[in-house]
Amino acid sequence: MTAPGIPNQYSLSTTCFGTRLANIQDQIFAAVGMGFRRLELGISELPPSMEGLEESRRETGMTIRSLVAGCRDPKNGHMAVERLGSLVPEESERAMNSLRRHIRLAGSWGCGTVVVRGSKVEDPKFLRRAEALEARWHRDGLDSDLRAEIACFVRKVQKGSQRQIEHFCRSLFQLAREFPNARFAVEPGREIDDLLGFEAMGWVLDDLESVGIRYWHDVGRIHITEQLGLPPQGAWLDTYGGRMAGIHLQDAADEQAEMPIGLGEVDFQLLRYYVPKDAEKVLEISPEHGRAEILASVQYLVDHGF
Repeated sequence: MTAPGIPNQYSLSTTCFGTRLANIQDQIFAAVGMGFRRLELGISELPPSMEGLEESRRETGMTIRSLVAGCRDPKNGHMAVERLGSLVPEESERAMNSLRRHIRLAGSWGCGTVVVRGSKVEDPKFLRRAEALEARWHRDGLDSDLRAEIACFVRKVQKGSQRQIEHFCRSLFQLAREFPNARFAVEPGREIDDLLGFEAMGWVLDDLESVGIRYWHDVGRIHITEQLGLPPQGAWLDTYGGRMAGIHLQDAADEQAEMPIGLGEVDFQLLRYYVPKDAEKVLEISPEHGRAEILASVQYLVDHGF
């Protein structure tokens, strides 16, 4: 066994490494050196080489607990999986095939859960309106009127995207049936025009309960949407915490997510009381930060009884 750092109970997302370590073997040894025994395969602009995975896992005892599905569609540059609810057959099928590849890889690596993150609305009117609201936010800042307009817009998106939400559910249901040994969790979208808002998440989880689809919480991005007048962190946790498979832990402030924990505005005392003990707790810190910030984030969580 490689001599470890002080072991901790959290998972570390490989997103934290960015392009600094191009090989999964190096990432595993770096994670072990910081005390981690669990890893999440996160999204990266340059995915690491998986050469040496089995050898390094045997030597360190590292387990891969989750995988975030996502790779660029060469046809349009978007994350293919974000089109899982697309009403355009070709877009939907490419998303399904991308997710199938991720599911097979997750199975071959002994990975516990495949996280499906967000999905895009397609209505051009919604897309144009979202761009206009976001431009106003960046230009003029937030005030009570803009927050009210954004909240009203998101409600319209949810009601006007029923067909897409239904198609998203059918697609994920089909995949769950194709891969009965795979476990799936759905994470909210990141933008105001995302398909999986607060209400839609409930519809999806209720519809797919029979095939065991779970909820995955994203601390930083929910904090940002809360500032825009959308449902707060506590509402998400209170409503969906009982169906939570895991959580991405990061801090956030203003428009910035994936901050080192303790440097932003997130109320981790609130999180402490809502997050189930058996939920996978994954640190997802921006790769612009390094080892010191990751270790400080772990220490912050431990000191605050998380």
